[in-house]
Amino acid sequence: MLKLEKRQADSRLMSYVSPLIAIVLTLLAGALLFSVLGHDPLHALYTFFISPLTNTYGWTELGIKVAPLLLCAMGLTLCYRAKIWNIGAEGQFIMGALGGSMAALQFLDAESRWVLVPILIAGSISGLLWGALAAWLKTRFNANEILTTIMLNYIALNALLYAVHGPLRDPAGFNFPESAMFADAALLPLFSDDYRLNISILFALFFTVVIWTVMARSWVGYQIQVLGEDAKAARYAGFNTNRLTWVALLVCGALAGLAGVSEVTGPIGQLIPHVSPGYGYAAIIVVFLGRMQPFGILLASMLLALTFMGGEMVQIEMSLPKSLTGLFQGMLLFFLLAADLLISYRIVFQPRTARA
Repeated sequence: MLKLEKRQADSRLMSYVSPLIAIVLTLLAGALLFSVLGHDPLHALYTFFISPLTNTYGWTELGIKVAPLLLCAMGLTLCYRAKIWNIGAEGQFIMGALGGSMAALQFLDAESRWVLVPILIAGSISGLLWGALAAWLKTRFNANEILTTIMLNYIALNALLYAVHGPLRDPAGFNFPESAMFADAALLPLFSDDYRLNISILFALFFTVVIWTVMARSWVGYQIQVLGEDAKAARYAGFNTNRLTWVALLVCGALAGLAGVSEVTGPIGQLIPHVSPGYGYAAIIVVFLGRMQPFGILLASMLLALTFMGGEMVQIEMSLPKSLTGLFQGMLLFFLLAADLLISYRIVFQPRTARA
């Protein structure tokens, strides 16, 4: 019979192999799912994962979705390295979009590109303040950050719904729950007029390098990693754990807020109720799938971005529900957590003993 046996030390090899195992198992489970739904599994998987990237337009759309995932994921990496389990990137993303939209609506007649600066700052600060609320609850009341950040996500969502149905709704919008379209000067510059890809991808790549440099080369990064490895040792060494908690959550909030404001000033161009398809939650999968390493996170961001595109593609070409995106992401997370068990345990075969 098969049984799990504790390893003497965690397997470094399995920590890198387990994401590959999870991806393969997700593809197999997806093929089975499509078969049950009455579709050719190979054609369906091709439509989901390959078809969106068969032309230049598809690759540029991938870049649009990679940018917010990468920004949120790098902020979450800082938190998770410190064992601060922030689930609030979604709420911080939404508040960034809301704060940035409030600023953008003050410049509807603007013609100078410089208005982008206060808009992006407003969005980043909005996300930062939402992260600060979680940091205050944790350091002041020792509140569990998992519960508080999830709670703050729902508060942010309802604040967004109130804004688009109330004070920020476009008076000339025929009563639709959306803001007025932003001025052209308040939109992020495009790389080409033929595609929607904008400079938010540069923000994401820049902050990926910055966060990696901070974690690998700075004293603050070292303290954060020590805090994550052993909080008691960090306090014994004289590290201010409360300050490190604030730093991690503030940076994460600011990056998620930047992702949010980049979304409304980028491909959307206005504030709408469904400003996020779930980037903040998907970024959690990105962090663990990428092993909290910059290159791994970049690749994982591309894969998760592809699931968003694949969901849209199968909806158009195969009349399947767009919710398949969430289903594939959920299966990927499930198999990743299951495969991660093999980091600390090994599967061994133990022959049955004959009964007397």
